[in-house]
Amino acid sequence: MRVLVVSQYFWPEGFRINDVVLTLVEKGVEVDVLTGKPNYPEGAFFKGYRGWGSQVEAWGGATVFRVPLFPRGSRSAWRLAVNYLSFVVTGMIYGPWLLRKRQYDVIFVYGLSPILLAIPAVVLSWIKRRRLIVWVQDLWPDSLAATGYVRSPRVLHAVKWVVRWIYRHTDLFLVQSRAFHAPVAELAPGKPVMYFPNSVDVAFCEPPAAGIDLPMVPAMNEGFPVVFAGNVGAGQAVEVLVNAAELLKSYPDIQVVVFGQGSRWDWMREQVQVRGLTNLHMPGRFPVSTMPALMQKASALLVTLADEPIFAATVPSKVQAYMAAGRPILACLNGEGARLVEEAGAGLTVPAEDARGLADAVLQLYRMRPEERAEMGANGRRYFKEHFDHEKLVEQLIVHFSTQSAESGNPV
Repeated sequence: MRVLVVSQYFWPEGFRINDVVLTLVEKGVEVDVLTGKPNYPEGAFFKGYRGWGSQVEAWGGATVFRVPLFPRGSRSAWRLAVNYLSFVVTGMIYGPWLLRKRQYDVIFVYGLSPILLAIPAVVLSWIKRRRLIVWVQDLWPDSLAATGYVRSPRVLHAVKWVVRWIYRHTDLFLVQSRAFHAPVAELAPGKPVMYFPNSVDVAFCEPPAAGIDLPMVPAMNEGFPVVFAGNVGAGQAVEVLVNAAELLKSYPDIQVVVFGQGSRWDWMREQVQVRGLTNLHMPGRFPVSTMPALMQKASALLVTLADEPIFAATVPSKVQAYMAAGRPILACLNGEGARLVEEAGAGLTVPAEDARGLADAVLQLYRMRPEERAEMGANGRRYFKEHFDHEKLVEQLIVHFSTQSAESGNPV
């Protein structure tokens, strides 16, 4: 079987699609990837890459075709918009040329924001006469409005029209949250929509490798470290984290550690200074390979989302990572993500953006017996293995590929 993966983001950028591609190759699938030049999250191109010109390289047994891209820059809305549009334009122009001699059984889109990145895949599905599968990771235009990047009703209406157009030319939707089913089906009437959750590499479940070089973060080595890992942006409503840390200042054992960066990172760092939050530490972003070991050193793992309807439908991928790590979860969010944590018995949940509730939940965990916290962590890991096992999910994905290929009259 030959599959074309279309994703604006790919290795060495740290996204879930990297592990999926590696495992597809291990299971005998021939994979090509159409992607851009890596520049996430710093906004500057990784060493060895430049914006202009196309590149072809091999990685993990897959062939990677890279199209020109305008870098996203740092905290600039207009640069981010141009970054997104540049992939759409160069993907439509360079993609058909780079892949002119390649044939596929199916085309698969890793549908992170913005879903506009699927437009080159639509064009390629026409040219190659192959079915298109989109793995929806975010709901557009809902997320655009919820994060505040776009407020104009006219612009949002135009974006919704484009999303409808993309969905109309998609043959199968895979959604990362069960709560995505209805909104996707509304924009794509008559099209099949199936639940297909995120996962993480098996390394998150295993003890840290001997001799792994971890960053020096003193707050992780004593007391009760509460770890937040991932994007520090508007969607994460990190104000709740800062406010909760302020409420917990009188508990010297409790230290909040934020691994990651994003659009609200500078604001958080400023608040640490302004409010004198000696219990809130921001060591920054570290390689994905170090995160399993860092998470397993935590006393609790924290996930937050903004109090918006779209985020109630979303399951942040860190929920699966936290469950795999086997540590109790503090989930300050609404909806589907909170439901999973509660169903698994993997931790405590509080409403989104409720700083007092979050502080109280931290104290509740802190005062529990170690055996109770360990049981929560074990529950989460057990739930992960039952519902989010990476190998099983990739096998399901291959079945979807085979089914779509066969239904198109192109049996594998």
